[in-house]
Amino acid sequence: MKIKYFLKEMRVHHYLKNLLVFVPLACSGQIFDRKKLTVSVFAFLSFCFISSAIYFINDIRDKEKDRNHPTKKNRPIAAGKISVKAAVIFTVFLIVLAAGFNVLCFNLYSSLLLALYFAINIGYSFGLKNIPLLDIAILVAGFLIRALYGSVVTGILISNWLYLVIISVAFYLGLGKRRNELKKQGDEDTRKVIKKYPFAFLDNNMYMCMGLIFVFYALWTVDEKTIAVYQSANLIWTVPVVMLIFMKYSLTVEGNSDGDPVEVLLRDKLLVGLCVLYLLLMFALLYVLR
Repeated sequence: MKIKYFLKEMRVHHYLKNLLVFVPLACSGQIFDRKKLTVSVFAFLSFCFISSAIYFINDIRDKEKDRNHPTKKNRPIAAGKISVKAAVIFTVFLIVLAAGFNVLCFNLYSSLLLALYFAINIGYSFGLKNIPLLDIAILVAGFLIRALYGSVVTGILISNWLYLVIISVAFYLGLGKRRNELKKQGDEDTRKVIKKYPFAFLDNNMYMCMGLIFVFYALWTVDEKTIAVYQSANLIWTVPVVMLIFMKYSLTVEGNSDGDPVEVLLRDKLLVGLCVLYLLLMFALLYVLR
């Protein structure tokens, strides 16, 4: 059985989402602290393996339904490239790996957060994904838990404004994904919950959340605590770049995309360029021009 099928089933490209565990460290100006960077890397790997385990569990459960989906039918489990027995064994292996890396950055709260993430996603796989709004709320919770996990393992608190930014971004991405799934697959019997969402509801709330992203992010850049920590008020100059990133993302989503955030990002060179520009600008402001 070829390793490439297991890597595909693990959704390695979706590990981009797990970079959220580095947000507390990166935004603290301490990313070159070797100890904190090391535990953040362990935390990242722990989340990568636990998220892959969840993908395996979800695809084992949905293999019959996925075979009727235009793209999901190509997933290794649905396509029969990986047997259910092999998938179950590998899932256990991934959970053990995740637990092992969690031990390396262990504290009680990190373990509770990892267990919570696993539990709510198992609930999602076993039926909660069919309940409108709750399905999106679980996706949002996953993003928030990643950031909280990074905060807990490093002992770095991040601004409440940034938490609100993360929540708003997650809702924006989740609503956008459902919006485009409804637009492209609304008449297909592939995901029950999609048909319970009016298109206008998803569209309107997606753009409401985009507006909240801009507001919360701007408030973080001008917050007195933020300015005091970085001894600079220059973070406000990153606001236009953030606006361009989400406008470009929205423009792409309005096209022929299925709305999957990782797929949208990886297939849009200009969007990738804007994200790289933002990261370079933030690095300069937080670590070079302080």
